[in-house]
Amino acid sequence: MKKAFLNGIDLAFEEIGGGRQALLLIHGHPFDHTMWQPQFEPIAELGWHVIAPDLRGYGASDIDGEMTTLDIFARDQIALLDHLGIEQAVVAGLSMGGQIVMEICRSAPERITGLVLAATFPQAETELGKQQRLATAERLVTEGMTGYAAEALPKMLAARSIRSHPGVAEHVLRMMRSAPPAGAAAALRGRAERPDYADTLEQLDRASLIVIGDEDAFTTREDAERMHTLLKGSRLLWLPGVGHMPNLEQPQIFNAALADFLRRCAAG
Repeated sequence: MKKAFLNGIDLAFEEIGGGRQALLLIHGHPFDHTMWQPQFEPIAELGWHVIAPDLRGYGASDIDGEMTTLDIFARDQIALLDHLGIEQAVVAGLSMGGQIVMEICRSAPERITGLVLAATFPQAETELGKQQRLATAERLVTEGMTGYAAEALPKMLAARSIRSHPGVAEHVLRMMRSAPPAGAAAALRGRAERPDYADTLEQLDRASLIVIGDEDAFTTREDAERMHTLLKGSRLLWLPGVGHMPNLEQPQIFNAALADFLRRCAAG
């Protein structure tokens, strides 16, 4: 992995391929850049420059402070693009990563040529949701990640995926267990304060792909249809039997849809 000192921290990132067109992959909570491994080589082989960072507080990246809001995450990603000399990129994010993509769309839409939103939703946190995130943050700091990871696995992957793809389940469990508790807690506190991104999506004029599994414990069909309506001209891929991690649970279908989308983005 490479590292760059950006916005006061060392940010770790992986680069695959050296194409002229760039794809920035933003992982979710509580994972790291290896969440996107099934996408690295297939997309690089299409001639794309693939960049996959560890978000601050996750993986090999540093943490600074007890709360990491989505705008801080977004500024890190923009700083990384600047560091790499990339003016514009297609930006893809899953779950919290998707909300970071939305924040980039809000704050720096000129940097985005297309967006992929997987297993995510645009609405602000509810009061109950805030309380739950803050309580979970304290639990992670006190207890660590092991118990949380075991409880979260059945929500991250569909039951069928856990049974039929034990290697994927182990990868997801390993990422969650190894996530730094302080970094994961800081992100939970920040995400509790997230704004609503409906207006941002409605005003955006960019090619977009939405990918949702029908067994996602966090994102509903209503969420998917709402984003599809807000994002003019978007494509919605609805995957049966898939949970919260479609890129890992059905990588061939996900990669085919992503490759087709990237071809359309490259064609302008």
